[in-house]
Amino acid sequence: QVQLVESGGGLVQAGASLRLSCLSSEEFFNAYIMAWFRQPPGEEREFVAAVSRPGGGFDYADSVKGRFAISRDNAKKMVFLQMNSLKAEDTAVYYCAASSARSLPRRRSDDYDYWGQGTQVTVSS
Repeated sequence: QVQLVESGGGLVQAGASLRLSCLSSEEFFNAYIMAWFRQPPGEEREFVAAVSRPGGGFDYADSVKGRFAISRDNAKKMVFLQMNSLKAEDTAVYYCAASSARSLPRRRSDDYDYWGQGTQVTVSS
């Protein structure tokens, strides 16, 4: 069973930056597509960003393109989400997810096999 543990959430003002981290327990971390999803209050979970296996590419939701950047450190078995120019509408619980699929894009929740417990990000306007 793969375990994913997120950290780095918090309360910030609009325009600020945050960096989320996700640590994986999976020995074969390199074999997984890693992604971030979020669930705003009262809404459904939505795709934010994904990074393919090493040497692969990236995918971003239009709402975060140019502001957020996903990256992975395969040696540390971690994935990160750098969030800049945060807006009130970025307020959500952010989830790390892992998929055994072969390639991007993978934007559906059911594309992903494992999930973290989530970390709250609150942006005040």
